[in-house]
Amino acid sequence: MSEHKGLPVSGYRAQTTENVEAVNANKALEEAILRVLDLLRVESDIDQRWLAIGRTHIEQGFMAINRAIFQPERVKLLGDEPA
Repeated sequence: MSEHKGLPVSGYRAQTTENVEAVNANKALEEAILRVLDLLRVESDIDQRWLAIGRTHIEQGFMAINRAIFQPERVKLLGDEPA
């Protein structure tokens, strides 16, 4: 099992190949769904407000799923006591 170095951002850690592949698969699914929503956006008989709400929830859902996989950690702030 190989590991990929984490992003140079506080709270992100190294990830397994399986985790990276899972998140990349989720990103592809999300993009496919967002493209369908893009097509609906040009329809005049679609309630754009509800479409926007639905899109936001879909984006949030995928973000939550990917966060569940990557499990970013809380960051230490200046002045925090060592654990």
